[in-house]
Amino acid sequence: MSNSDCCAPTPNDYGDKAAAAGDGPLVEILYFDGCPNHHPAIALVERVSRELGIESEVRLVNVPDQQAAQRLRFLGSPTIRVGGIDVDPDTAERDDYALSCRIFRTEAGVSGQPDERWVREALLREEGPAGEREHGRRLRPRTAARP
Repeated sequence: MSNSDCCAPTPNDYGDKAAAAGDGPLVEILYFDGCPNHHPAIALVERVSRELGIESEVRLVNVPDQQAAQRLRFLGSPTIRVGGIDVDPDTAERDDYALSCRIFRTEAGVSGQPDERWVREALLREEGPAGEREHGRRLRPRTAARP
C-alpha cells in the first residue's frame, strides 16, 4: 500500500485539478479494506452520474489506519465527497473521524449508503448551471435527468 492510496488533496485543490484536466466533477470514495459498502457506493456514483449525463472522475481513497482517518477527516466507510465536500448534508459540524463503518440517516431510514438524492444534488452542484463548471469550462452535453 503506497502513501498515494491514503493521501487526498486539500478541498481547495479539487475544482482546479478537475477543470484543468477538462474532466467532470471529482468524486472521491474513501473506504477501508474489507468495507462491505464501498463497492455499492461506487455503483451508486456511477449510476447517478450516468443518469445525469455527467462524466465524473471517480477516485478511490483507501484509508489504512486511524492516523490517516484523522488526517483525511474520514467519517467512516464509505465516505463520498464531490468537489471535496461530503455528500451528506449533516456533516459540517462532525469531527468523529474513525476507521469504522459509516451509517447514514436518510429519509428512508438508517443505511450503509448515502441517500441517492444527496449524490445527485452534489454532482449537479459541482457541475454548475447548464452544464458549466465554476471555472467556465463546458462539460459534455447532459442527457435528460430522470426524476
